[in-house]
Amino acid sequence: MKARSETIRVSPHELEAFAAAAMQRVGIRGEDARLAAQILVTTDTWGVHTHGTRQLRPLLRNFPVKRLYADAVPEVVREGGAWALIDGHHGLPFVAAVRAMDVAVAKAKLVGVGYVSVMNTSHFGAAGYYTIQAALAGTIGIAMCNTDPQMAIPGARGKVLGTNPIAYAIPHKDKPIFFDIATSAVAANKVIRARNQGQTIPEGWLIDADGNPTTDPSGFPESGALLPMALHKGYGFALLVETLAGVMTGAAMARQQPSWVVGVPGNPPGFTNQGQVFIAIDADMMLSPSEFEGRVDWLADYIHEVPKAAGSERTYLPGEMEWERRERALREGIELPPDVVESLIGLAEDVGISFPFAANSEGG
Repeated sequence: MKARSETIRVSPHELEAFAAAAMQRVGIRGEDARLAAQILVTTDTWGVHTHGTRQLRPLLRNFPVKRLYADAVPEVVREGGAWALIDGHHGLPFVAAVRAMDVAVAKAKLVGVGYVSVMNTSHFGAAGYYTIQAALAGTIGIAMCNTDPQMAIPGARGKVLGTNPIAYAIPHKDKPIFFDIATSAVAANKVIRARNQGQTIPEGWLIDADGNPTTDPSGFPESGALLPMALHKGYGFALLVETLAGVMTGAAMARQQPSWVVGVPGNPPGFTNQGQVFIAIDADMMLSPSEFEGRVDWLADYIHEVPKAAGSERTYLPGEMEWERRERALREGIELPPDVVESLIGLAEDVGISFPFAANSEGG
């Protein structure tokens, strides 16, 4: 089927079914496939399409070449009262991540804090999903991972560290406050999307092969490097994530780590072996439940009620825009951008299933 350039609007339920069916075609268990589909489609409903179902096609290419195993089961290999280390055994990364946060929450409910790390795993999508998992269970959630080098550091010319994302979520009514960022100025996928669409990028995102700032993404990721957010500040946070997710887990670090994307030129051989960290904090053990809830409510009201700048009608808590996009997507369907549509069409062709969605009648 020829790739389309239009947007399409799809039902989240139908997109989950399609994604799960595609995963089962490469041997992934039905329960695991449905869980991963829910995570990816939830991310699409937030409008974060760089980390939603668009990621499924490149991720599934890891299974035929045995960089990921469809039948692997994550396993707790070491643990103490407040911590654990899970070996993902190079299985479906979403399953290991959900399992890790479940263990972190359970430990937090017992001792106040749960700290769980994962090794021998790969790209787990949006870190924010797992922090929300913790928040919906009544705990503050934190998640992070190290990734293959895509980012320069101050004074360096090429790629030194990964984008090393970090996320948090705070329980608040039925929609947790949540924040999910790369420690680079922008996620690598946003630059790649601009390249694929023939677009320029804002200043401050990228340097070229000679270390000069550029707005041309055409050479990335083969050459050039992302800049850290706020320069030395982003670099400092990226190094913290590398320490917790890489050094502390036994996972691959910095240039040792291959890209999770199959076929990247110059990619080191072998498994990706990302390191990931999941933290849950049970505030109710440190404050009374009513006190914690009341103080978070006060803080949220304070943010909403501060004086507005000229031209501003509203101030937002982190995550509020995403929750509003999700409500609209659940009501009206998810509007998938052209690059996501093309990736899903390619996925259907790769695994031998039909692509069940039609283009918008208005042509996007």
